Amino acid sequence: MSNPSGLELEKQPPSPAPAADVEGGPTAGPGAGSSGFGVSSVLRRWRREDLMRKGSAVLRALGLVFSMLSFIIMASNNHGDWRQFGKYEEYRYLLAIAILSTLYTGGQCYRQFHQTYTGKDLLPLKTAALIDFVGDQIIAYLLLSSASSAIPLTNRMREGADNIFTDSSAAAISMSLLAFLVLACSSVIAGYKLSTQSYL
Repeated sequence: MSNPSGLELEKQPPSPAPAADVEGGPTAGPGAGSSGFGVSSVLRRWRREDLMRKGSAVLRALGLVFSMLSFIIMASNNHGDWRQFGKYEEYRYLLAIAILSTLYTGGQCYRQFHQTYTGKDLLPLKTAALIDFVGDQIIAYLLLSSASSAIPLTNRMREGADNIFTDSSAAAISMSLLAFLVLACSSVIAGYKLSTQSYL
């Protein structure tokens, strides 16, 4: 249809769709896309904390097993005459630390399993984090110290006579060293958890 004035009207191009309609739909706004990143970061944090909690529980359970084996092997290492662990200070020290480590790791395992099944910790979070960090380091150091003191004595004995007594002593030392390794790893996890807690 012709324009009465004789002028042709210029055709206007269609206006572009709003950015919100193209990219995020009618509800998309300036901060809508960032919410996904917040949720994913929270989920990643929860997964990381859950993994560390399970890893710490497994390491302490292994520490309990190794400490108990060291304690049982050394306590039963009595074969008469000079082949009795009670006659050697180094072996008595190894036994005492193995007992202490067994009690500590047993208590920690009970606390963590109780937390897992009930959702409640037996101790306040700050106190539990400090006990985990300090306790793991102290027990790991004592285990290494006791094993280090018993190794030279066992090596000297095996040079003269390699028998069931020296073999049992070496086995108990090996279990204490394994307990040291797993508790050292557990202390690293406890240190990380302690440094990242917001309540400190």
